[in-house]
Amino acid sequence: MGHMKVGLIQTRTPATHAAALDHVLPLVIDAAAKGARLIATPEGTNVLQKDKAQLLPMLHTLDDDPVVLGLRTAARELGVWILIGSALVRREDGKAANRQALIAPNGAITATYDKLHMFDVDLPNGESARESETYEPGERAVLGLVDGVRIGMTICYDLRFAALYRALAAAGAEILAIPAAFTRPTGEAHWEVLMRARAIETGAYVIAPAQGGRHEDGRGTWGRSIVVGPWGQVVASLGHDEPGVLMADLDLAAVGKARAAIPALANARAFTGP
Repeated sequence: MGHMKVGLIQTRTPATHAAALDHVLPLVIDAAAKGARLIATPEGTNVLQKDKAQLLPMLHTLDDDPVVLGLRTAARELGVWILIGSALVRREDGKAANRQALIAPNGAITATYDKLHMFDVDLPNGESARESETYEPGERAVLGLVDGVRIGMTICYDLRFAALYRALAAAGAEILAIPAAFTRPTGEAHWEVLMRARAIETGAYVIAPAQGGRHEDGRGTWGRSIVVGPWGQVVASLGHDEPGVLMADLDLAAVGKARAAIPALANARAFTGP
């Protein structure tokens, strides 16, 4: 196993596609210039608009989305892999999807994943969210392949459902992607500890590029993009909510070492009850 240099993009995505592309593209170019082979962006990279009535008419299909098309061109021109943490898109049946897309260095989309778990919550600070009112959830877990390395594709609220990460790791995932647009109260309480827990449980790297700051549509997101190693150590983190690039060099041999030291995937047993 070799090394993989990754670049995580932290954004404060605006409320129109054109502005979103102008915002993310310079950061992607910067990450490529710093030597990233895989560049990962947050959830909602293509547009953030929490008003459903405004958002739904704006949505494109994945194939026609201007931000996705712009990032496919960038992948081709820069010769890198780009994992779009998610694009908010229109499905073929007219419903909306929160969809992750892996773009190869030739510009082709090689894997997509629709967010499985819908963020339907009422937070203690009075904020509430009903993601299921806008988006149709996915039904399947997905592994993407980047230069032969298996990447588990997940999005934001998925973080809280450990069984998904166990399944991805059991299927061979060496890197778990958890791009997010985390709320500030839950981010402060749970972001780092859950990212580290997922890495420890699976013996995999976690890469979590995040939205950060106060957005045009009024939402606040936590930022603090992070890379966690398979032993649970924080490899790199931004520690703030401003747009930026977080670079990390992943030594993929560490995955095998962590899993050999604590063989939790192999030691798991089926059980009955309770």
